[in-house]
Amino acid sequence: MPSTARTAYERYRPWRPWVEIGAFAAILVSNAVGNTVTTWIDLNRSQPGRVPLWEPAVWEGSSALLWALLIPLIAALTWRWPTHWDNWRQRLPLHLAASAAVCVAHVLGMVGLRILAYRWQGMDYEFGPWPRELVYEYLKDVRSYAGIVLIIEIYRLLLRRLQGEASFLDAPDDAPPVESVERPDRFLVRKLGREFLVAAHDIEWLQASGNYVNLRVRGHDYPLRSTVAGIEARLDPGRFLRIHRSYIVNLDHLASIEPLDTGDARVHLRDGTVLPASRRYRAELRERLGEG
Repeated sequence: MPSTARTAYERYRPWRPWVEIGAFAAILVSNAVGNTVTTWIDLNRSQPGRVPLWEPAVWEGSSALLWALLIPLIAALTWRWPTHWDNWRQRLPLHLAASAAVCVAHVLGMVGLRILAYRWQGMDYEFGPWPRELVYEYLKDVRSYAGIVLIIEIYRLLLRRLQGEASFLDAPDDAPPVESVERPDRFLVRKLGREFLVAAHDIEWLQASGNYVNLRVRGHDYPLRSTVAGIEARLDPGRFLRIHRSYIVNLDHLASIEPLDTGDARVHLRDGTVLPASRRYRAELRERLGEG
């Protein structure tokens, strides 16, 4: 088993939001500045001195600002419906529809900002014929959308490799399995090119995270591609219990239950971790602990 010392992923985790925000901000700002300058140079080659710098700055800045607002929504969509090599064909209709919605929001937002900026300068902004311009913008936006999704999914894949990604053990091709595949005693963890086994009874608790379930083992989280319901059916019901729509706990690690006035409860584990327990599962939890 890995040591309990802080891993590279755990050292990176406090900085993760700032790195992610900073990376996309740097991309958007550098792209907007670069496009502003090159567009202004190109226009002044054909019309020297007739196009002030603020116009291409407004064009590119309004587009960048809308992308800054839309990227978190795209990230949320890919979190809810992640795309992998084995499901990209099933996800393609979703992304085509999402890219069209993103394009409409992007165009409406940036045109609105440009109209305001031009009015501030005492001028009118002309977008052009909407059907033609929407098609033109979509051909650009769909590539940007695809690039954003690709960057997000590759980044998350690298994080899972750094963190360590768990999977179920497969049955061997040429011999019977040495343990139950339907109710495994161990899970395979791949981490930075290494593989090791995690015993099911070492899992302290499990938490839903998008299309993954994080296995908490000795202070480390290992994402497993599954749903809470799916993995609940494959865990030992004598040891593991669902306490919330997003949480399963190993009863061996449970210290106490703290009832709440709402009918819900807090579950305290031996290591000090506190997990939520909803009223839907509280009765079974009390019964299993002999308190019912």
